[in-house]
Amino acid sequence: MVSNLFDLTGKVALITGSTKGIGRSIATAMAHHGASVVICSRKADACDQVAASINAELGGAAGSALAIPANIGDKAALERLVATTLERLGRIDILVCNAAVNPYYGSMRDLPDDAFEKILGVNIIANHWLTQMVLPQMIARRDGAVILVSSVGGLKGHDKLGAYCISKAADLQLVRNLAVENGPHNVRVNAISPGLIRTDFARTLWENPSLLAKRTANDPLRRIGEPDELAGIAVYLASRAGSFTTGQNFVIDGGSTIT
Repeated sequence: MVSNLFDLTGKVALITGSTKGIGRSIATAMAHHGASVVICSRKADACDQVAASINAELGGAAGSALAIPANIGDKAALERLVATTLERLGRIDILVCNAAVNPYYGSMRDLPDDAFEKILGVNIIANHWLTQMVLPQMIARRDGAVILVSSVGGLKGHDKLGAYCISKAADLQLVRNLAVENGPHNVRVNAISPGLIRTDFARTLWENPSLLAKRTANDPLRRIGEPDELAGIAVYLASRAGSFTTGQNFVIDGGSTIT
């Protein structure tokens, strides 16, 4: 086995929604594998705090972290994010579109137009914008990896999260389209679909032991996942280990979708 199969030294990774949960875990893991990572969310202070924490952990031994806040629902803000990253770090080798929203919980029958538009805008259109902005310099170098964080919700129906699930299903098709278009340029595009993970999104479940036990009772691993358990697949997809992988969706869910 080649020892540097998962080495990201010299790579630059831009990760949205990376101040907490899955995004932070992915950013931290990529930095520990040698990448320079851009920490991005709406709040500048949160970005600064996470970047400082990662840099303190590494102590100059591996990669580094740079804070660049941005509201991904704002196209101009995304343009500034990409431009600033290129100006400060010179390139973007890895793009992880992790940030997403879900402002509505309930039946599709009662879904307000503004909530639906926000979900589609942030969860799909913003990912489309960001990949449009980042792909040209990947294509020019004939090297790059794009990762969209989708959800198992994109694989099945839901009576309360219908709009969110629609957006996540669309992300999976966006991955397939981009993989087909950009594969000839040696740019790989893949998705990760987490199941139930201990993040703020699922807080109402995991803070209630009885609800959590009921939700995981039929899952093969019988437990909730932790954000760090998503980091490994992201490093694989970004590194030489995943160099022949594109257009795929990796379901990391403790087996919940097979039962």
